[in-house]
Amino acid sequence: MTTANWSYPTAIRFGAGRISELGRACRTAGITRPLFVSDPVVAGLPITENALAILAAEGVEAALFSGVAPNPIGANIEAGIAAYREGAHDGVVAFGGGSALDAGKAIAFQQGQTRPLWDFEDIGDWWKRADADTIAPVIAVPTTAGTGSEVGRAAVVTNEAIHTKKIIFHPKMLPVIVIADPELTVGMPPKITAGTGMDALAHCLEAYSAPFYHPMSEGIAVEGVRLCRNALPRVVKDGTDIEARGDMMSAAAMGAVAFQKGLGAIHSLSHPVGALYNTHHGLTNAVFMPYVLVFNRPAIEDKLDRLGRFIGVDGGFDGFLKWVLDLREEIGIPHGLKGLGIDDAKADMIAEMAAVDPTAGGNPVPLDVAGAREIFRRAYEEDLS
Repeated sequence: MTTANWSYPTAIRFGAGRISELGRACRTAGITRPLFVSDPVVAGLPITENALAILAAEGVEAALFSGVAPNPIGANIEAGIAAYREGAHDGVVAFGGGSALDAGKAIAFQQGQTRPLWDFEDIGDWWKRADADTIAPVIAVPTTAGTGSEVGRAAVVTNEAIHTKKIIFHPKMLPVIVIADPELTVGMPPKITAGTGMDALAHCLEAYSAPFYHPMSEGIAVEGVRLCRNALPRVVKDGTDIEARGDMMSAAAMGAVAFQKGLGAIHSLSHPVGALYNTHHGLTNAVFMPYVLVFNRPAIEDKLDRLGRFIGVDGGFDGFLKWVLDLREEIGIPHGLKGLGIDDAKADMIAEMAAVDPTAGGNPVPLDVAGAREIFRRAYEEDLS
């Protein structure tokens, strides 16, 4: 397994077994009393016990906080802030999937602020409202390979009062050190491996397709798609394939770096569905993916032909779409929203929420309420015509 030290976009310690450096990483970041933020499932796993033991062996006094929902809500952040202040902590170790990473970053950010969390939504320059000097440092340790939140400067948190996912942003929310150890992902069940992996693919694919000029992010997205093509079926089939696990962990981080360029309708529809139905984010992205590709075809046909040739998929747009459909079938992704247990009772509400979601602006074909409603209908009726 290749071992490397990366400094883009932050310091990344990549490689199997590098969780052993967690205590030293905390000390490098000036953290001696971290709040260890996870979720109830990951908190009960041996990898968490081991991580806490590594910290203790280095004399780093950590306290576990695991009150994080699969789709974090504002109340989770408030509870984490209370634990942070009560324990007089000086930083956060965010340990887990995207939910735990987002919650950990939000807690480290918000614990020193006086304004409500929602005042820092990723709108214009709202982030400048924050007192940057009070933001605590974060060490991020992903245990899934999907969101790439470990290299992101934002957190997605549901405002439960209005059932809407909000993107909270500040440049200093970027973790100061990431430990990307693919061994931590080996225990993920195939279903979670598939859903998180498709999230990574969605990030890369939407970033590549976004109609903005950002050639660095676009190039990263292209290689991220190639890694997903080669590695995702392998890790779903054999979760102990550490080389493929590493490639998917890389693809997840690459997707999150790439989507500085933009996202699109896959995410703008998944966000309200997840907020209203509490579905798994990556799995929801995976269901919407082909229907959004068809909707965007007039704007991305040539680009997907180029991308397909790079990753070894022939047949232009149709060939690329067939690859996505075949991949989803191979790894067990439902073909439509009914497979997620979603009904169409809130279709109009979802379309309205999708059209104003911050990610909608990156869709290659301008997304309005009617367009979002049409994509939802197709995904519900499994109509790719």
